[in-house]
Amino acid sequence: MALRPDALIKKLSAGKPVPAILLHGPDHYLRKLSREKLIETFVPENVRDWAVARYSAADGEWDQVFQRAVTVPMLARVQVIVVERVEEIDELGDNARETAVATLKDYLADPAPFTVLVFEAAQLDKRMALWKLLEEKALVASMEIDSREAAALAISTAKDFGVQLDSDAADLLVDALNAEPARIHVELEKLSLYAQQKGKITASDVEELVDSARKYLVWDMADILAEGRRDAALVFLDGLLRNGETPQMLVGALTFMYRRLLAANSLGPRVNKFEAARHLGMPADAAERAMFQARRFSRDKLIAAMKSLADADSTLKSGVKDTRAALEVLITQLAALPAAKSSAA
Repeated sequence: MALRPDALIKKLSAGKPVPAILLHGPDHYLRKLSREKLIETFVPENVRDWAVARYSAADGEWDQVFQRAVTVPMLARVQVIVVERVEEIDELGDNARETAVATLKDYLADPAPFTVLVFEAAQLDKRMALWKLLEEKALVASMEIDSREAAALAISTAKDFGVQLDSDAADLLVDALNAEPARIHVELEKLSLYAQQKGKITASDVEELVDSARKYLVWDMADILAEGRRDAALVFLDGLLRNGETPQMLVGALTFMYRRLLAANSLGPRVNKFEAARHLGMPADAAERAMFQARRFSRDKLIAAMKSLADADSTLKSGVKDTRAALEVLITQLAALPAAKSSAA
């Protein structure tokens, strides 16, 4: 089973170097972050010029990797060799691919004890020999994190910037940015400059300063969707797009909204807005609005909406060309989910 990035670092920092590690997944920022942590773990800063090397499988440097791997590093006990774009090996012709995999297999049968190979791949075909070999012989780290891990990463990143990030603010930031580590890093850098004097980033700061504050515009669409007014929702969508919102951000915003509606839907009718704010990780007034709107949907409809949003997110990430059409399909699906009958009363 593949390790998460934090579990990989924890495992390696407590033990001996391993012959090979695969950082596997499409998130470039997570691969970069994990790579840097690995280098920090194994190679002291003052010898990294001699003991860290980078190659690319896309540039035909595969053989050079293993020549360097068996060469004793200068001034360092361990060297780290990073090999990027390993997925390019799968794209070679049959003979070249088999030769490349055989070269790796031979090396891993008797790896150099002073070398850590770090392979990076956005996506490897798990049916191919390269994946099977790395899965068997290397530590595999999946470059994916869930919302809880993203919030922990946000808190840690804020500390690196010299400020404290409240847990409520971390949850709000992660939801607002669809748990995308690179965007979280960029927004925290800006927030940390704003919060240097007080030394703390709060949920109010996130709501005020992060572009996700625009996400609350999407809450205005909740009433329209609850009433099943497809045409009005499409007009509203057009306005958001004209104002510079990207399709990916809009899907993230809608996902944020429906997650909160689903959470608010499970709160009891006697919960006040301040209690709801604590449960939902939102400002009190926004939590009150979420509770009001959540009562207009049945739980089944909210779950169906989350599925439609997940499908739309996958469609956009697949590289579909007509992103507007994908959004219009999503809005049509959401508007077709009628509000709970009991809410009208």
